[in-house]
Amino acid sequence: MVGELTSFGLGEIADALYRAMLGDARLGVAELAQKLGWSPEQVRSGLDELARLSLIRPSSESPGEFRPVPPQVGLSALLSLQELELRQRQDQLLECKTTLEQLTEEYADANRQRYPAIEELTGIDSIRSRIELLASECQSEIVSFAPGGPQSEANLEASKPLDLAVLRRGIRMKTVFQDSVMNDGASAAYANWLVEQGDEVRTTPILPPRMIIYDRSIAILPRDPSDTSAGAVVVRGTGIVAALSALFNRIWDSARPLGRDREYQQGELTGQERVLLQLLAQGYTDEAVARKLGISVRTGRRMTANLTSRLGAKSRFQAGAFTLLNGWLDAADLGTEP
Repeated sequence: MVGELTSFGLGEIADALYRAMLGDARLGVAELAQKLGWSPEQVRSGLDELARLSLIRPSSESPGEFRPVPPQVGLSALLSLQELELRQRQDQLLECKTTLEQLTEEYADANRQRYPAIEELTGIDSIRSRIELLASECQSEIVSFAPGGPQSEANLEASKPLDLAVLRRGIRMKTVFQDSVMNDGASAAYANWLVEQGDEVRTTPILPPRMIIYDRSIAILPRDPSDTSAGAVVVRGTGIVAALSALFNRIWDSARPLGRDREYQQGELTGQERVLLQLLAQGYTDEAVARKLGISVRTGRRMTANLTSRLGAKSRFQAGAFTLLNGWLDAADLGTEP
C-alpha cells in the first residue's frame, strides 16, 4: 500500500475514506459505508475530518454530497502548511536557544561575583545541586578520585543519569577508584558500566580524599575528609586547582586501568598488600589501615595474617623485620605516606 497519510495529519478513518473517494469520486455515504464495511456514522465522521483538512468539497452537481480534492492540490496544501509550522517552530527553538545562552551567561556572571575563591557548601542537597550545575557547565573534562571502597547500590544507580548525560555531551571523564571496589559486586558493575559508556577508569590501592575537578579550573572536595556530613568546599583559582590537578595526574599515571590486572610473580606483593605493609610499618592501627584501603577491618586483618604467614613470622614486629629483609619494603617506605 502507498505510504500512510497520517503524516499529513489524517486519522486512519479519514485516510481510508479519502483513498476510497479518490478511487470512485461519486460514492455517497451509503456506498462508502458498504464498501469499507463501516457504519454511516463512521463515514460521516471521516467526511467531517476531510472537510476540515480541505481534502473534500461539496458537489456542484449533487447537493449534499462531497467530491475529493485532487491529492496534488489538497495534500500539497497540507504539506505547505506543515513546512510553515516547521519553520515557525525552528525560529522558536532558535529564539529559545539564544535566550538560554543569554541567561546562562548572566547567571555565570552573577555567580562569578557571588562566589569567592573558596566556597563552603552545607547539606547533601546543596552539594548534589552544585555537582549537577558544575557538570552541566563543564566544557571538556571531569576528573575525580572516588575513595572509600564499595558504595550502596542505590547511590550508584542515582549517579548513572548524571554520568550518562555528561558523557553523551562528549565530555571526557577520568575516574580513579580504590582497588577494593572490585571486591563488591555492585561497585564493580558500576565501574565497568562507566567504562562501557566511555569513562576512563583506573584503580589504585589508596587514594587521597574524594575530589572532582571540572575543566582544570574548579574543584569540589570534602570540608572534612573524615566526616562527609561536614559539607564540601568549592575551590576556584588557577593556583590551587593546578596543584590539585597535578596530584590527580601523578596518581592517575601510577594507577592501573580497570580490567587490566597485573600478573604477579610467586611471592611478589600486590599493590594493595604493599600499601598495607607500609601502613602497618608506620604504626597505623587495623581500623586506620582498613579505612585507608577502603576495606573492612576483618578483611584487613585477614590480609595481615596471610602476609605474616607468607613471611614465616610469629609476630607483627617480626613480620616488619622480615619485610625489610625480604626486600618487600625498604627504609624509605617507612617514612613515606603511601
